[in-house]
Amino acid sequence: MPRFRVPQPEGVHAPPGKYSHAARVEGSLIVVAGQVATDVDGELVGADDAAAQTRQIFRNLEAVLAGAGSSFADVVEFTYYIVGRESVPGFMEARTAVFDEAYPEGDYPPATLLVVGGLANEDFLVEVSALAAPS
Repeated sequence: MPRFRVPQPEGVHAPPGKYSHAARVEGSLIVVAGQVATDVDGELVGADDAAAQTRQIFRNLEAVLAGAGSSFADVVEFTYYIVGRESVPGFMEARTAVFDEAYPEGDYPPATLLVVGGLANEDFLVEVSALAAPS
């Protein structure tokens, strides 16, 4: 059960993707720094492959959240940074697979997706940060 409530606002369009417009948070807050597609050894996973990078990023996010005593069920917001529009389909494909498992009821956290010109390393195609509110 998520640690947030998803209001269904009137007068605004239904989210066209796997996110909610807002979340009402109760309890403490965990701020998760932007995660990139590096494995436990610091090696890039998925060079030139936004889907592979996205899968690794969500593995990293899951580990960071667990280390803070949290999980995807506690996430109340994601921010996505995607390099170039051509990387968006691969990101969406991988994120959909993760979200279908992490949010089976369809109560997706609010999210912002930004298409950017680049990230800290030219090989990074995706970066994801999160806010979580565990009970």
